[in-house]
Amino acid sequence: MAYFEHEGCTLHYEEYGHGAPLLLVHGLGSSTLDWEQQIPQLAAHYRVIVPDVRGHGRSDKPRERYSIAGFSADLVALIEHLNLGPAHLVGLSMGGMIGFQLAVDQPALLKSLCIVNSAPQVKLRSADDYWQWFKRWSLMHVLSLGTIGKALGAKLFPKPDQAGLRQKMAERWAKNDKRAYLASFNAIVGWGVEERLSRVTCPTLVISADRDYTPVALKAAYVKLLPDARLVVIDDSRHATPLDQPHRFNQTLLEFLTTVDTTIQDH
Repeated sequence: MAYFEHEGCTLHYEEYGHGAPLLLVHGLGSSTLDWEQQIPQLAAHYRVIVPDVRGHGRSDKPRERYSIAGFSADLVALIEHLNLGPAHLVGLSMGGMIGFQLAVDQPALLKSLCIVNSAPQVKLRSADDYWQWFKRWSLMHVLSLGTIGKALGAKLFPKPDQAGLRQKMAERWAKNDKRAYLASFNAIVGWGVEERLSRVTCPTLVISADRDYTPVALKAAYVKLLPDARLVVIDDSRHATPLDQPHRFNQTLLEFLTTVDTTIQDH
C-alpha cells in the first residue's frame, strides 16, 4: 500500500511484480479491486501499478468538481512520481476514458493503450440520451449506494453461478462516498476527446464484451479513428469483463502486451 500527493490530494496505489510498467485504471464507483483477477497473472511479467482514482477506494475524496482531465492529471503525476517513463495503460469503463484523455494529452507517456468497455466520449445528443441520464442521475440521488450496488450486480452478473460476484458488487458499492460518486458521474457526462483520437500514436487494443451497455458497433466505429488500433470482442460477457471472463481477458491482454514489447525491442 502506497500513497502520493497531487494538488493537495493524497492518492492511493498498489504495486506488484517487476518489468515494464503497466497501469490498471478502474471504473466509476470501483477501486483497485476491479483488477483482483488480473494482478497475479500480470505481475508475473510486468511491474503492475494499480491506483485508486481520486474520490474512490483509499484515495482522498475532496469536496470539489471532478473531471476526466483532472483524473488524467493525477495519473501523469503518478507516472512522474514513480519515474516510470512510457507505460502500458489498461482502463475499464471510466478508466478507459481517463486512458483516452492521457493518450491525447501526453501521447509520449504511453507505450500502449488497452480500452475495455469504454468510449472516447459521452455526449448527450437526443431527447432519449437526456432522459436516460436524468433517470440515472435521479436514482443515484434517491437510492442508497447499497441498493444501486445490488441492482448493478444483478445486471452485470445475472447467472446463477455468479452469486459471489453479485455479493461483492453490492458490498463494494455500498462503501462508496456518495458525494464523490456523484461528482465522478458528473465528470463523465458531456466529456469527450473523440475529435483528437488521431493523436493517440501508441498501439491500442479495444476490448468489448458482446453484451456491454454500448454496442460493439460503437467501438468498431471509433477504432477506425485511431491510428494503430484493433478490436477484440469477448463473448458471453457484460460490462465487467475482467471479472466475468478473467481467463479470456488476461489471455487477450497478455498477447497484445507481448506483441507490443517484442515490436519495440525489434526496433
